[in-house]
Amino acid sequence: MPLNADLHCHSSHSDGVLGAAALVRRAAGNGVELLALTDHDELAGLAEARAEARRLGVRFVDGVEISVSWRDTTIHVVGLALDANDPALVAGLAGIREGRVARARRISDALAQVGFEGALERAAHFAGEGGLIGRTHFARVLVERKAAADVRGVFDHYLASGKPGYVAHQWAGLQEALAWIRGAGGLAVLAHPGRYRLSTRARARLLGEFKDCGGAAIEVVSGSHTEEHARKFARLARRFGLLGSRGSDFHAPGESRCEIGRVGALPEDIVPVWEAFA
Repeated sequence: MPLNADLHCHSSHSDGVLGAAALVRRAAGNGVELLALTDHDELAGLAEARAEARRLGVRFVDGVEISVSWRDTTIHVVGLALDANDPALVAGLAGIREGRVARARRISDALAQVGFEGALERAAHFAGEGGLIGRTHFARVLVERKAAADVRGVFDHYLASGKPGYVAHQWAGLQEALAWIRGAGGLAVLAHPGRYRLSTRARARLLGEFKDCGGAAIEVVSGSHTEEHARKFARLARRFGLLGSRGSDFHAPGESRCEIGRVGALPEDIVPVWEAFA
């Protein structure tokens, strides 16, 4: 049987709902053998997750999901098997988090313009004390206010590009983010490429630049992908000489498209990214 690896999931330290230890327990209960916690621009949950994984006998690698601006598109790059104490990585992520605070205020202001007053305060409640507020927290606020049936519906109508609550933001550059990951001894993975609204030519350009900057892998199988997506990105992994990764992108029970540990297998001819872990 293929290794049940889930290398993309989120705890309450970013925009997930479960605490880091609870997330690991859920993964173990679903048969995950290799796990990476990849909170958005945040490393705070790794020690707790690592300790719980050790207790349960689950192989664990430290991870993070970094917000990146590439041309006029926001993409996400997952860093895997990295040193979470690397000074350049820690400092770079701290800078991104400062930007997230400012963006949250602007999102709240934008939502107020379409009738959703006080969204920031309620989003902060969902994020928890000291938690970093992201778009998913605002989405939960709007679900609570019955603006849409679920989080995906809120993104479609309010928070996606071109919608009333969308706020453009400048994140880390691609070369910069990959330098942080590689400098920390990690492997850089292009996350859920099927979510980016790119032409065929632009997608190829992104993958070429990603590889040139030291990118190692692409999420072929993701909770955000269809089977057709998996076939497409397997072809692109072969074309660009990239390893393949898989991850549920799990955030919360009943909210995420895919349950943690239940994502499909990589195609047999794709070399898994975990074969490159030290």
